[in-house]
Amino acid sequence: MSFVTRSDHDLIWYTSSKLSGVPHGFSTRPGGVSGPPWDSLNLGPGRGDVPGHVAENYRRFCAAIGTDPERVVLARQVHETTVRTVTAADAGKGLYSPRDYTADALITMETGLPLVVFSADCGILLLHDPVTGAVGAVHAGWRGCAAGIVEKAVAALCGLSGADPSRLRAAVGPCIGPCCFETDGDVPDAMRTGLGPAAEAYCKYDNARGKWLIDLAGLNREWLLRAGVPAEQADVLRLCTACHPKLFWSHRKMGDARGAQVAMIMKA
Repeated sequence: MSFVTRSDHDLIWYTSSKLSGVPHGFSTRPGGVSGPPWDSLNLGPGRGDVPGHVAENYRRFCAAIGTDPERVVLARQVHETTVRTVTAADAGKGLYSPRDYTADALITMETGLPLVVFSADCGILLLHDPVTGAVGAVHAGWRGCAAGIVEKAVAALCGLSGADPSRLRAAVGPCIGPCCFETDGDVPDAMRTGLGPAAEAYCKYDNARGKWLIDLAGLNREWLLRAGVPAEQADVLRLCTACHPKLFWSHRKMGDARGAQVAMIMKA
């Protein structure tokens, strides 16, 4: 792991050295202006928070990582595998104008467009082609993971930039860990359908709990490797969102009364 913890006053975020030189970050809860239950750096609009508070939270986070909050592009996530190619016409969508699309992955070759995906336990990934500068942001919860959204996003970004997957850099952000992701057999079955035998290493049955324990970050990294990204270029932040409620929101622990953290990346 080569993640770095960044801070600015109360604001805390993570960056990956694999994406060095690219404006990007994985946000956390502290450092914003939102009140309970969205306290405090809630970056999820439409969750009942005051819109002005969400906008101010974006201003703070974007200032920290060096992006323009007025040009952010937010995904309307539906746990599917749609990959959207973002253009200048999408600038501000989701924060300053409506999102007229659904997508769980965003990619772009255009400069100055911060791409945003949300999480409150789901996997979130950032992609970068260091030759052309093309970037991508992927939301990969267990449904999207099992359906292959990571591999599809890698293929789409390579198709857009002309890159071979072997030159991509990737960072897998915080998500619910195998310590807390307890499930019945439907999730491991879906992972086996998508990944085949490779899924077994990330799905362990706990006899004491009577549940399967799922390593979502490991599964998303496995998809990166299958897509052709070299292991040494795929970074993983091993922090469980459910284990650290002061640092992250967790849908499993908090339900719908919560905010959301994000992964953001921009071609400079």
